[in-house]
Amino acid sequence: MSSVRVVLVDQDGILVEGADGGDPDRVRPVPGAREALGLLRSRGVRTGVLTRRPDDARGRPTEADRRRVDERIDELLGPFDVRAVRPSTSEGDDGDDGGGRTAPGPLLWAAGRLCTPPERIAVVGASRDSVEAARRAGAHGILVPGPGVRPEETADALHVAPDLLTAVRGLLLSGPPKQHVLVDERAITAAYRPVDGAG
Repeated sequence: MSSVRVVLVDQDGILVEGADGGDPDRVRPVPGAREALGLLRSRGVRTGVLTRRPDDARGRPTEADRRRVDERIDELLGPFDVRAVRPSTSEGDDGDDGGGRTAPGPLLWAAGRLCTPPERIAVVGASRDSVEAARRAGAHGILVPGPGVRPEETADALHVAPDLLTAVRGLLLSGPPKQHVLVDERAITAAYRPVDGAG
């Protein structure tokens, strides 16, 4: 059994697509996301969503829009145990933990909310910033490279997976990742073995 008790996942590009515009009708689960979350929950692993606070600018979704998108994501993929908001600004990335994109504060807040030490939390992130924030918080980071991730960032990441489902299978099979690239090509039905009494 994995020693990871919580998995926090970047929302955009790993869990869902279409959420950044603020229209809940455009939100779609990423293929494999529902299966990955089902695997985690069947093993008693708690799940959380990481979102990024948008920069203040015209045309950005309102707080009400974001709440509706969150509700839609919960309908499609929930329930989630925690939702943490990471800053989008680059201020503070030079070592100030107060506001930068790699600041560990939101992850530590989520750890506190779930009464779970960071070393028992894994973060599946779509960017270098997410996995660096995990490292700074003392959690395990796995990069699922999004379209904006440069090849050198992927090469520098300690742990990389092609998608959320592969990352989750690796975590459940062997616990916190030890290898650089996580690969698992088994069919989902072979990996999906709920614990006794789970639905």
